[in-house]
Amino acid sequence: EDMGALKVRQATHEPKATDHIAQIIDVIRLLLEKGHAYEAGADVFYAVDSFNDYGKLSGRRLEDMQAGARVAVDENKRYPFDFVLWKGAKPGEPMWNSPWGKGRPGWHIECSAMSAFFLGHHLDIHGGGKDLIFPHHENEIAQSEGAFGERFVNVWVHNGFVKIDQEKMSKSLGNFLMIKDILKQYHPEAIRLFLLSNHYRSPIDFTEQAMIEAETGLEKIYAFLERITQSAGPDTEDLDQQEPGELWERFCETMDDDFNTARAMGLVFDTIRQLNRIMDEGTDAANGKKRARLESVRADLKRVGLVMGIGIEAPSYFFEQKKAKALEREAIDKALVERLITERVQARQQKNWAWADQIRGELAAMNIVLEDRPEGTVWKAK
Repeated sequence: EDMGALKVRQATHEPKATDHIAQIIDVIRLLLEKGHAYEAGADVFYAVDSFNDYGKLSGRRLEDMQAGARVAVDENKRYPFDFVLWKGAKPGEPMWNSPWGKGRPGWHIECSAMSAFFLGHHLDIHGGGKDLIFPHHENEIAQSEGAFGERFVNVWVHNGFVKIDQEKMSKSLGNFLMIKDILKQYHPEAIRLFLLSNHYRSPIDFTEQAMIEAETGLEKIYAFLERITQSAGPDTEDLDQQEPGELWERFCETMDDDFNTARAMGLVFDTIRQLNRIMDEGTDAANGKKRARLESVRADLKRVGLVMGIGIEAPSYFFEQKKAKALEREAIDKALVERLITERVQARQQKNWAWADQIRGELAAMNIVLEDRPEGTVWKAK
């Protein structure tokens, strides 16, 4: 439910290791047959010195790791960095039958076995947190390439961590945040914008100020889309019928540079600033060049939005939802707001500017912002 609210697509498969014990055992058998593993009592270990490329992902050399090893050495291991593929049964632990007796899989082997079962022996992209580079992903490579004799992964993607006010997020510190709780405070797209405004490899500091800035940025995007509609008319074009413009081309170049979403969002806001200046100069039906530019940027923003999951709602719907949430948060009656706006319109018609300004001030105190347009007064919530 939380992922759905954040517009994160559901995974095709969400396997559990306990459902794939047979596949795990099959991969361990292959590793034994190929000389990459050995039995030691009721355990089975991976022999890291049998895999010449061990350490290639993390940039560590096996001889250096062994020289400075501080790991607790299991007396059954041949070398300190050999890792367990199958662990013999111990009282109180879950266990399954295997050719080596009752026991359970090691931490790393289950990932190699399940990825091979669902995705094959060769993956384009494999990701995880930076803390998984070593030993987990290093061991996955050794297992998968040792068992299947193919390159395991083309591209590894490792993300940084989320901090809360410069502190690592953890339950022990009491600063652990749940998505469902954050969604009560902030728009789902604002959360996406906050995350995408940082490079995925960089650590992210979650603060109230950062989220306020993300909310403000999101509103700028929707306000711009709304303004384009006023200047260039409603969006009736099919994306497939429109040629991608400069923004889309630059966006693709930026995303091709290691998914640089931070720079990509910077391009979006730079374009919005430029186009707002153009619209400030005035854009009408007679100025075909400006109108064409606006329509091209609107189409490109739609393309970017579909990739980033930002700015994909109708602006009118976005602002109505924002109003409703703000009114609920501030315990303000919508009917009161609309009555005050009506009174202000009457005051302006009567040229009673002092009264009109007083009402604007009352609404501002409620965090209600007014915008006077040729077609009438509209209001938004901060």
